Amino acid sequence: MMNARSRLFRAILAVATTLAASDALAAPAVYDLDPNHTYPSFEADHMGGLSTWRGKFNSSSGKVVLDRAAGTGTVEVRIDVASIDFGNEKLNEHARSADMFDAARFPVATYTGRLAKFVSGAPTEVQGELTLKGVTQPVVLQVDRFLCKPNPATGKEVCGADATATIDRAAFGVDLGKAYGFDMKTLLRIQVEGIRADAPDAR
Repeated sequence: MMNARSRLFRAILAVATTLAASDALAAPAVYDLDPNHTYPSFEADHMGGLSTWRGKFNSSSGKVVLDRAAGTGTVEVRIDVASIDFGNEKLNEHARSADMFDAARFPVATYTGRLAKFVSGAPTEVQGELTLKGVTQPVVLQVDRFLCKPNPATGKEVCGADATATIDRAAFGVDLGKAYGFDMKTLLRIQVEGIRADAPDAR
């Protein structure tokens, strides 16, 4: 009799655990962007096809809310404009000036959007708005890769993605070089990782 009761108890416990896990997976999860693994970067024309200049922003923050079961989610990102880095300090100083990004007047760029077009639980697009130099324009990011998995060092769930978009930088008032034939089309490349906020540290 005790063995039968024990087996019944274990069966009920297993079902309860499975249901709890299912509820956790179904609920929206919040991921804080990891500043050490998130770098918005860009590629811009120099001298009308002479070469391509590449840079990135070294400081950013934000969060992603993801509901894989429902196929929904949101993104909020804040970028420290003064952290721009071309790998050339003289150029960095010029980029921070009023000639380009005017970091003193517009110290923060933001991107907000919603995750869309889910395939097998993963978003393939972010439909949002970029605010840069006080100007807001719609920008759609194409998500080229997206994956969630436990970080082996901490045990916490981490989601990462690579995303791209092409913008007209002149539309944001960053039009230096336009009169000299520079192409205003700029490729954005977003490398991002987010750590699940409610996940305990397993170390």
